[in-house]
Amino acid sequence: MMSRSYTNLLDLASGNFPAMGQPREKKRLPRVMTVPGVISELDDDQANSVTSDAPSSAIQDRIIIVANQLPVKAKRRPDNKGWSFSWDDDSLLLQLKDGLPEEMEVLYVGSLKVDVDPVEQDDVSQLLLDKFKCVPAFLPSDILTKFYHGFCKQHLWPLFHYMLPFSASHGGRFDRSLWEAYVAANKIFSQRVIEVINPEDDYVWIHDYHLMVLPTFLRRRFNRLRMGFFLHSPFPSSEIYRTLPVREEIMKALLNSDLIGFHTYDYARHFLSCCSRMLGLEYQSKRGYIGVEYYGRTIGIKIMPVGIHMGQIKSVLSLADKEWRVAELKQQFEGKTVLLGVDDMDVFKGIDLKLLAMEQMLKQHPKWQGRAVLVQIANPSRGRGKDLEDIQAEIQASCKRINETFGQPGYEPIVLIDRPVSLCERFAYYTIAECVVVTAVRDGMNLTPYEYIVGRQGVSESESSSESSGPKKSMLVVSEFIGCSPSLSGAIRVNPWNTESTAEAMNEAISMSDAEKQLRHEKHYRYVSSHDVAFWSRSFFQDLERTCKDHFRRRCWGIGLSFGFRVVALDPNFRKLSIDHIVSVYLRSKNRAILLDYDGTVMPQTSHNKTPSAEVISIINALSGDTKNTVFVVSGRGRESLGKWFSPCKKLGIAAEHGFFMRWSANDEWEVCGQNSEFGWKQIAEPVMKLYTESTDGSSIETKESALVWHHRDADPGFGSSQAKEMLDHLESVLANEPVAVKSGQFIVEVKPQGVSKGMVAEKIFTTMSEKGKQADFVLCIGDDRSDEEMFEIISNAISSGILSSSTSVFACTVGQKPSKARYYLDDPAEVLNMLEALAEASDPESFTDTESEGSL
Repeated sequence: MMSRSYTNLLDLASGNFPAMGQPREKKRLPRVMTVPGVISELDDDQANSVTSDAPSSAIQDRIIIVANQLPVKAKRRPDNKGWSFSWDDDSLLLQLKDGLPEEMEVLYVGSLKVDVDPVEQDDVSQLLLDKFKCVPAFLPSDILTKFYHGFCKQHLWPLFHYMLPFSASHGGRFDRSLWEAYVAANKIFSQRVIEVINPEDDYVWIHDYHLMVLPTFLRRRFNRLRMGFFLHSPFPSSEIYRTLPVREEIMKALLNSDLIGFHTYDYARHFLSCCSRMLGLEYQSKRGYIGVEYYGRTIGIKIMPVGIHMGQIKSVLSLADKEWRVAELKQQFEGKTVLLGVDDMDVFKGIDLKLLAMEQMLKQHPKWQGRAVLVQIANPSRGRGKDLEDIQAEIQASCKRINETFGQPGYEPIVLIDRPVSLCERFAYYTIAECVVVTAVRDGMNLTPYEYIVGRQGVSESESSSESSGPKKSMLVVSEFIGCSPSLSGAIRVNPWNTESTAEAMNEAISMSDAEKQLRHEKHYRYVSSHDVAFWSRSFFQDLERTCKDHFRRRCWGIGLSFGFRVVALDPNFRKLSIDHIVSVYLRSKNRAILLDYDGTVMPQTSHNKTPSAEVISIINALSGDTKNTVFVVSGRGRESLGKWFSPCKKLGIAAEHGFFMRWSANDEWEVCGQNSEFGWKQIAEPVMKLYTESTDGSSIETKESALVWHHRDADPGFGSSQAKEMLDHLESVLANEPVAVKSGQFIVEVKPQGVSKGMVAEKIFTTMSEKGKQADFVLCIGDDRSDEEMFEIISNAISSGILSSSTSVFACTVGQKPSKARYYLDDPAEVLNMLEALAEASDPESFTDTESEGSL
């Protein structure tokens, strides 16, 4: 069933925007193609994805940086005829080029901060492409408003900063038209990328929450596109994120990237928790790299905080204007201890809490009255709304109250600078500030502390100016809820909501000895100067290269509609089992071994009624009734339930409890295949399992004749998995001297006798057949979980040991597209039954035993 949140999105995903109207058709930009086909075919979203294996003619790689805004400044010409453009040196997108390979061409796709008349858009596009290698995405005004000020700023931005829309007046209700505008805007960005992309040679790096569904649009076109995404905002905990009505659409879109980057481990951990809880995806850490397996693709997870541009800052520090402003500020604040805050004016920066902390410090430590000054630079807000207006009013009121209470002639404890401040002037304030205070309640990164540290260091040791001479020192009071906090170990970290503790931290910072300030500053400067923006972009790009290195070696194809679209990527040797092929081989063979797992293979894992259907009984009965076939159900279930369920199948072999009990047909006695039939170890293992069951809601113990199994499928995914790992260690410790094996599987921890496995069952079946002179020339082995991998592994060993002939046709098949020792896969139990039914129908009626007709339903 399709999610309700897909409503009307099939049109949107194919480029139709019924809610907003279709934008005017524009002249296409020149495009280099390295794949066969006509451009017009690719301009139709319903066209097949481009997956050509043809070698590229391009000499060098190119990267396309996609973000909401281009790194250029635009202004109208004085004669009002046309536009003039210049690079925005403050843009991170421009600065990150320093970390990319020198020979790599960089192309930018994004929107402009100005409104360009439709008649001028073609000329502006060509100018930006020729002069700046920028491709502008022009959003119609109605889409722009709903996309940026609507969905981005009213839904995503607050939610990612932990603000829930509790009421219509506080946060607002979810508006589907805003989501449709978000999708439409991302679609327009994708069209601009597609116009210029060279899919087999280009890398694409997408930035921030404005474009989180863009990966799906691009992946639908180019299955093997090398694509990374970096989120510059926080990613909230799963409890917060899961309140978003379009949560799955965005998650699945992000997973169409090859590498997803976050500033901190916390943000990545929250994302991985959402993958687990919403999509059932688990991550693996291998040699320091984190990856999420998704339909045969491994999506890399990158944790790397962004840095500052050292070159730009050093050039600012040497400006004469800065020196002049420093002298002016020193005179203004002579004899005062300056604490500095530099924040955007928005509800999450905690400016109001900082003012309250300053007020508290002046009350608790009267010695600072008349001496300590908090200079708060409030950059203009990028958002709007009632919440922001309320915060601004509160800040103004607090400033007025504190200055009236503690102010003296020639002294105001709070200096609020509520205007744009140039980079040069900002660094002048850094130079004279004894401490920078950041009390944001939630912030993706916040580079203010980094800038302050470099500003206090000065240009170089050889500088003779007063602020550059002598030991360098700095102090930081930072919120524990900002992205840069983990990397600043010498800062005093605070909970900004606790104004008393923040006040004490501010007092401690400015009261600290110069020697201690110097040590902390040196430690911070070493980190900040080495982990700059170039280091960040270089590290991200290297990981993107590593993650994508197998793209053109694997077979890829796209499946799914709208935001359910994903790419399936498989090893060339791992392919879907063809029913026609296996039937043709089946018909030519004379001695067949068919081994079937039960749960998850012929019976769906999600089914509550585990009794086999009449269809399953009929198919298995037909297969086992053929005298050329040796058919076994090999399961972890007990012999009583399996024997009862499959009682109509007289010629079916059953291996119960992973092969501890085994019988060749309904008329045969059960054999005990385990090496040890003593079960005293149960008295040790069962109390341990009960302990974990009592403390893990949703877990249970299954007692078998030969084994104990702890199930946690219905427990909380994170807690259940954690408890399973802990239990595994606990059981291995207490059972170290017992003849048992402790293993974990799909939502289970199992204790069973040593030497019992599905692999041993397979080996025994093949050996027995060979001893009877009926060596198998056809082997079909199907399973879905880790225990079945033992059967797949034993098959290759049986061929090398001679139990099976090298000419034996082997079909080792796993259920689901995932890493496996099997060479084939089928998607689900329904496909398994279809395949088995085809084999049953292909069986020679003359080969059936008389008991077959008696046992069928």
